[in-house]
Amino acid sequence: MSLKQVTVIGAGTMGNGIAHVFAQTGFKVTLVDVQQSQLDKALQTISKNLDRQVSKGALTEADKTATLANLTTATSIASGVSAADIVVEAATENVDLKLKIFGEIDASAPAGAILATNTSSISITKIAAATKRPEKVIGMHFMNPVPVMKLVEIINGYATDAGVTNTIVELSKQLGKIPCVVNDYPGFIANKVLMPMINEAIYSLYESIADVESIDTIMKLGMAHPMGPLQLADFIGLDVCLSIMNVLYYGYGNPKYAPCPLLVNMVTAGKLGVKSGEGFYVHTPGSKELVVSASFKK
Repeated sequence: MSLKQVTVIGAGTMGNGIAHVFAQTGFKVTLVDVQQSQLDKALQTISKNLDRQVSKGALTEADKTATLANLTTATSIASGVSAADIVVEAATENVDLKLKIFGEIDASAPAGAILATNTSSISITKIAAATKRPEKVIGMHFMNPVPVMKLVEIINGYATDAGVTNTIVELSKQLGKIPCVVNDYPGFIANKVLMPMINEAIYSLYESIADVESIDTIMKLGMAHPMGPLQLADFIGLDVCLSIMNVLYYGYGNPKYAPCPLLVNMVTAGKLGVKSGEGFYVHTPGSKELVVSASFKK
């Protein structure tokens, strides 16, 4: 299947990154968001990230110009998907919102279009059931930051056609990514393995086994992780971590996936990590220095 026209739904961090890599690879991309201000911000972010690539010698100015020329925007799903060969949804990780979006995409996208979701944990089968083309619905889970990270976790729903899977595998390779195919169970693989580790790190802090710096330093220096699990949780967003832990907990019905009470309290208090300015660490805009939140200092 020849895919040329791509629509990305959602102009947040993941959406603008996905639009970036498709446009840079030569695809015509329509980026859709209900807020024009979010679309303007996304284009500024993409341009800034392209400038960074140019400064490092990874791209030329001509490459940057061509990439930006491949991008258009829309504030309506109906108009944004009308000519799409593939739609990649990258909206907020909320099941009701995603089901609503997929119903709208299905109603307006061409009959042959593949519908992909960047969800990190929500059932592909459930999302597919909101459409009249479940065989053409698939998970295409990019990692953040999308222009840098090589992995694409490809998730087959219960009804996903094998030809669609093969197409998305080849498409991922075309984007310069490394695809890994998994089946549709709660958390898939990336988050089924990662999130319990993060949750256990939070439990270790909650139970006063070690402090924030010790937990993160042990995992960085002892296990060769590029960042510690608490720093990573801040980076992902503690609300997202909690949401995924709940998907695992209710999806498998196993108490080992119960989110740590400390994680629940932090999200309730609005301490979400980088996005709110404070989680396990205080995050000051423009600063790369890690300062442990006063809440966790003995």
